[in-house]
Amino acid sequence: MKAVGDFVLRLLTRFPMARWSPLPLRMIVGYGFMQHGFAKLSNGPDTFAAILQGMSVPAPHLMAWLTILTELFGGLAVLLGAFVTIVSVPMTAVLLVAMFKVHLQYGFSSIKLLAVTATGAKFGPVGFEVILLYIACLAALVIGGSGPFAIDGLVRNRIEAPTRTSRTPAAAVR
Repeated sequence: MKAVGDFVLRLLTRFPMARWSPLPLRMIVGYGFMQHGFAKLSNGPDTFAAILQGMSVPAPHLMAWLTILTELFGGLAVLLGAFVTIVSVPMTAVLLVAMFKVHLQYGFSSIKLLAVTATGAKFGPVGFEVILLYIACLAALVIGGSGPFAIDGLVRNRIEAPTRTSRTPAAAVR
């Protein structure tokens, strides 16, 4: 794990702008999850529970609420850069269930153009491409850190601050 941290540190010092790369990842992943959670909530958790029941998901009402809360609060946490490593676990679980229960049967591509009509393009069901992109973004945030303007950074600085200031002058010279 230290080797990964050293590698990331070398990258960040070599490419100063690289430290900003987690910010757009956090924005799109957090916003995307929250949008999906709000959509399920606005359509009614019972509607989503009925869909889950149709897919033979056990305890569909409980799973509906757990999914909605994971998407809303997990998305907000990622957006704020708060506890990203922790919230990535249930968020990835939601993504994997969606991939295997819904999207896998439609193949990889997220775009299935069926026809172009006078009213516009008509698309078919979405494959699992976008799911993999979300998982890759979460993995990048866990491995590389939340970046600037993240609550994780503020918490880490508060924890490390007493350690840095408690060194004696002789230890600081070494």
